[in-house]
Amino acid sequence: MRIIQIIPSISLVYGGPSQMVLGLSAALASQGIDVTIITTDSNGDIGQPPLDVPLNQPIKQNGYQIIYFRCSPFRRYKFSLSLLQWLNQNARQFDLAHIHALFSPVTTFAATIARYHKLPYIIRPCGMLDPADLQKKKRLKQIYAALLERPNLAGAAAIHFTSKQEAKISERFGLDSTGKMPVPQDSTGKMPVPQDFLPLDLVIPLGVTADLYPEILPPSETPIILFMSRIEQKKGLDLLIPALESILGDGIKFYFILAGSNPQDADYETKITEKIANSSLGKFTTITGFVSGDLKAELLSKADLFVLPSYYENFGIAVAEAMAAGVPVAISDRVHISADIQQAEAGWVAPLEVGAIASMIESALLAPQERQRRGLNGQAYAKKYYNWEDIARQTIDAYQHILSSLN
Repeated sequence: MRIIQIIPSISLVYGGPSQMVLGLSAALASQGIDVTIITTDSNGDIGQPPLDVPLNQPIKQNGYQIIYFRCSPFRRYKFSLSLLQWLNQNARQFDLAHIHALFSPVTTFAATIARYHKLPYIIRPCGMLDPADLQKKKRLKQIYAALLERPNLAGAAAIHFTSKQEAKISERFGLDSTGKMPVPQDSTGKMPVPQDFLPLDLVIPLGVTADLYPEILPPSETPIILFMSRIEQKKGLDLLIPALESILGDGIKFYFILAGSNPQDADYETKITEKIANSSLGKFTTITGFVSGDLKAELLSKADLFVLPSYYENFGIAVAEAMAAGVPVAISDRVHISADIQQAEAGWVAPLEVGAIASMIESALLAPQERQRRGLNGQAYAKKYYNWEDIARQTIDAYQHILSSLN
C-alpha cells in the first residue's frame, strides 16, 4: 500500500500537526506501509529563514521518505507551486492521500488534484472546523469554504478527527438533516462518485512516544507549573496569568515555566512576556521560548503540573505528551480530550473562567500525593490509548476499508 501524506509544513515550530505526521509516518512504515510525505520548506512566517533541507528529492528517514518543496510564490501562506506540479505528475503512483489541514492553499489544491486523478483522499481538519476557529477571519473563510473547501470535504473518502468531541462539534458545510455530507458532484467531470458514497467520520487520536520520557520524579518542594505550547490567543494565557497571580496572592508558592513561541504572531508573544514581567508572577517565572528534544523532555521531567486552559483544542498533543511523561494536567473543558482526562483521573478539568482555573490549579498544588497518583494514571492511559503502534493499526484498517469500498 502506497500512501502519500500532504501537509503545508512539518517544521516543529508549528506544533502538533507537524509532530503528528512525522510520528504517524514512522509508525505506518514500521508496519510495512510505503509512506511518502510531501511538504514545503516553511519554518515560520515570512521573517523566518526556510528549513535547511535538500529540495525536490526524496530524503529517507525512519522508514519513510520526505520530499520538500520551496515555498513559492506565496511563502506567507506556505504555498508551493512546485509541490502541486509534482503531485499532478505523480498522483497515480499512490493508493491513497492523507491530507492534513484546511484553509491552506497547498492542501486545498492538493485535494483538487487528487480528485482529478481519481486518487482517494482523507482530510484531517486539524481543528479548523471548530466553530471557534471558524470565527477567525470569518467572512474570508466563508467564501473560501464555499468555493474550495466544501467540494474538497464532499469529495473526501473520509474526514479524520482526532477526538470524538472534535467530530461532534465540527461544522461541515452543507450537511443535510441526517448529519451526512450530500453526495458530491465533481465539477471536473473526471471522477464520477458512486451514489451510495458518503465521507466516513474517522476518529483516530494522536500519538506520543512514552518511552522517550524519564521516570517520574517525586514532587518538588516548590511545585513547578509548566505551560508548553504555542504562544497564541487560543491557548488561554489571558486567563492563566491572572489565575496564577491570584494563587500567589493566596500565599501559595510555586514556580512557573512558560515554554513556547509563535513565529507567526511575534507581537502577541511579546505582549504575553511583557505582561508576565510586569506582574507579581514575573519573579517566579522562567520563559524559555520554543523547546524540543532533550530540553523538552527535561522540562517535562521537572514539572509537577502541566497547564493548558485553551479556548479550543481539537486534541491537545502537548497534554498527551505531559501524560506520557507522568505529569498530571490541569486543562480547560474546551480541550477535546478532557473527557479522557476525567475518565482516567489523570488531572483536573475546569471551565474557561479565571476563578475556576485558579481554584483548579490551587487544588492540585495543595495535594502533592494526588498529583503523583493522577500523573501515574495519565501515563498508563497514554501508553494504552495514545501509543503509535495501536494508532498505526487503526489508521491502516481505515485505509484498507476505504480502498476496498472503492473497488
